[in-house]
Amino acid sequence: MSERNGIAEPPSGVGLEELRAAAAGCRACELWQDTTQTVFGEGPGTARVVLVGEQPGDQEDRKGEPFVGPAGRLLDKALAEAGIERRDSYITNSVKHFSHTVKGKRRIHQTPRPEHLRACRPWLDAELALLQPEVVVALGATAAKSLIAPSFRITQDHGRLMPWTPPGAPAPTEDDDEDAAHQTWILATTHPSAILRTPDEARDAAYAALVADLAVVAHALA
Repeated sequence: MSERNGIAEPPSGVGLEELRAAAAGCRACELWQDTTQTVFGEGPGTARVVLVGEQPGDQEDRKGEPFVGPAGRLLDKALAEAGIERRDSYITNSVKHFSHTVKGKRRIHQTPRPEHLRACRPWLDAELALLQPEVVVALGATAAKSLIAPSFRITQDHGRLMPWTPPGAPAPTEDDDEDAAHQTWILATTHPSAILRTPDEARDAAYAALVADLAVVAHALA
């Protein structure tokens, strides 16, 4: 696999496993230098819903799997309450390496910069092009701004299904029915890690809002 001008160049004409293997050697940005490994997406190729977070955290970097730390456990709980099976979903991140700074023995999360998102975007596009999901869920502001619009505000527009064209899909025409079977939808909601950082007195309400947003997705898949 090669990179040009700091942008990943995934191989074409391959499946998810081949993409995962190629991403393991990605050097498109500098984040790989201080991490354990690339954390690629996980889930079945037949997944009807794809959940896209920001980046792997400390535990994800160590284990090589997305959403396996505290935020992942909270997401699992919310998905179950909303009626979505995690094992039937594909879960990935906008950036595949852990952006962080070291303080003592701890590795502290740092929001990935725009150049990291640009460098890694071809991997996400390749995943979505293969999966062609019915619904994409943007978890948190970073994923929402990247996939929907830089001006998107989770606080204002979370939980709303919007028509969306995934990479590799033909753009809809004026004659297309937005309820047609081929239509892909996108919905943004709060990242589980943001709920974990919410003050105790407001955390239950924030979690309930996440479950309600995911229930919109479950209803769309029904």
